[in-house]
Amino acid sequence: MAIDTEISPVTGSASSAPHPLDPLTGAEIEAAAAVVKAADGATDSMSFVMISLHEPPKKADLTLEALPRSAFCVAYDTAAKLLVEVVVDLEASVVSSWTPVPGRFPSYLMEHMEGVEEQVVKDERWQAAMRLRGVEDFSLAMVDPWPAGYYGPQDAYADSPLICRPLTFMRAAPGEHGYARPVEGLIVTFNMDTMEVMEVEDHGVVPLPPMAGNYSERFMWGEDKPGENRPDFSGFRDGVKPIEITQPEGPSFSVDGWKVEWQKWSLRVGFNPREGLVLHQLTYTDRGEERPIMHRAALAEMVVPYGDTAPTHWNKNVFDMGEVGMGFSANSLTLGCDCLGEIFYFDAVFNDAQGRAVELPNAICMHEEDYGISWKHTDFRTGEVEVRRSRRLVISTIATVGNYEYGFFWYLYNDASIELEIKLTGVLTTGSIAVGEKPRHGNLVAPGIYGPHHQHAFSFRLDMTIDGPGNSLVQVDSVPEPDPALNPHHNAWITKETVVDTEGGYDWDYSTARYWKVVNPSKVNELGSPVAYKFIPRDPVPSMVQEGSYIYDRARFVQHAVWASAYDPTEQYSAGKYPYQTSDVQGLPDYVAGGDDIADGDLVLWPTVTAHHIVRPEDWPVMPCAYVGFHLKPMGFFDGNPALDLPPSPAACHTGKGGCGDGCSCC
Repeated sequence: MAIDTEISPVTGSASSAPHPLDPLTGAEIEAAAAVVKAADGATDSMSFVMISLHEPPKKADLTLEALPRSAFCVAYDTAAKLLVEVVVDLEASVVSSWTPVPGRFPSYLMEHMEGVEEQVVKDERWQAAMRLRGVEDFSLAMVDPWPAGYYGPQDAYADSPLICRPLTFMRAAPGEHGYARPVEGLIVTFNMDTMEVMEVEDHGVVPLPPMAGNYSERFMWGEDKPGENRPDFSGFRDGVKPIEITQPEGPSFSVDGWKVEWQKWSLRVGFNPREGLVLHQLTYTDRGEERPIMHRAALAEMVVPYGDTAPTHWNKNVFDMGEVGMGFSANSLTLGCDCLGEIFYFDAVFNDAQGRAVELPNAICMHEEDYGISWKHTDFRTGEVEVRRSRRLVISTIATVGNYEYGFFWYLYNDASIELEIKLTGVLTTGSIAVGEKPRHGNLVAPGIYGPHHQHAFSFRLDMTIDGPGNSLVQVDSVPEPDPALNPHHNAWITKETVVDTEGGYDWDYSTARYWKVVNPSKVNELGSPVAYKFIPRDPVPSMVQEGSYIYDRARFVQHAVWASAYDPTEQYSAGKYPYQTSDVQGLPDYVAGGDDIADGDLVLWPTVTAHHIVRPEDWPVMPCAYVGFHLKPMGFFDGNPALDLPPSPAACHTGKGGCGDGCSCC
């Protein structure tokens, strides 16, 4: 069952003022919006894009700079076509700064997501194109407001309004799985400043796929069965017995507002409309000493470049964070479905376009999981067995961006390691093709329907504080022993360590099993080595984004496996603050252009995690989870196994083979 707490994470602790890193409350969001609306520069045509906490910068000693609690507001004036950044002092209820940002477009406003479909379906040009495809009932159309991408100079700020390029899909019945029938070749250009259709492009009629792609109980086995379903989908499988996860004494973690303590871990949870889930001030207590590891960890950008040249696919390159908002897209999670066990939920709150607070219950799920064996050894001479079970704290959120779901799972282990796992599921972005034909740049998933080749590239910003300030990045390569005299049997190899002195992007090398570690040169373990954490990528793959494409400059962060920069509180996003409808280089390439010295400094690590998706029929009609991520493991951070002090688990009675009454000695 879910844990019921009397302290709402949205409003903060009832007994104390909000912590400087606590997300804004609903009252604070609306107070900030009111201050902006009353300011001299405000206009009636101004809408709020995002209102979030204006985080205090980190000081050299890793404490937070003492500032009034403030809100960072991004507003867009549709009449003036102008972005404005406003910092509001919430304690004094005044504007601290008002900064116009000319030449940039905002990410989606909530009102854009709601109004595009309605207006497109009314357009006579769109209706004419649909009639060419044999469609007369427009009420069954599903129009997704895809970000504009970048087609060329006509999309640039000086020559274009804020636009999107919606794509159309057709249901066979209300509520049916519309992505099974993509309308190929039809592209709408939509003016989001005026909320009207600008242009309809029709690149030729392709027949709609003949087979339904349903997966819900209602359409699969209920009374509503439009179209043809897969003949092997005949009902739910038998023999699935209930699994119950219980903790009779409650969970091992404690929560105070947004602060979490679990075993030897301490951290603060955060959330905002752009990044979604954020972790702050991660520390681990070792022999009574609280040792810092990361100051802040969050998604810094993601992009989904498609590798298909078809008119409706070549320019699909959505920045799901910077153009839409991962927090805005978060789900309200459900016990027993999204989360299982003894759960603590954090509610989230964000703004709508008018500056009103919108609360999202259960936006973040936190629970413990058994994770198998942590360590074990059997002394075969004495028969003595020592085994300890691993456990991890799971902090997760799931976002739906159009057709895809992205689950972001942070795992903290009781051996002091950290893992980030992304679970990709949902529905493929599909294309139609004549039955009997095969696509060149994708794979068929059903007759007349295919999934284009594509990648999902995620960039994370990790503000590292390994055992305090003053960190260095070290590249480690495994190479054959270079001295023949020391390698007489041709079996020896060594590790070669290279300190990364300057900001830049760095690449994975399979041939040397390359990895990186973040060290604190001023802190050494009992063996005399600098304390460190090792960064381990999971299934690294090269980027398929090619130089000369429009997306190449817009998403330069995908070109390297790891970037490193000196800490700067203004450098937050891998593709820049405002990537919408732009063609220029922003973000990480700009951050590292100065080539600053980062050795023994305030280091920020930016790993790139890429899912390489060559579509399978098994991904249809809804995709089983695919997994990508990275691991951070202590490497000389401790003087031995940090999980050595785990208590043994009591042997349990069970009823199967080997159970009580079958030679079991546990009772």
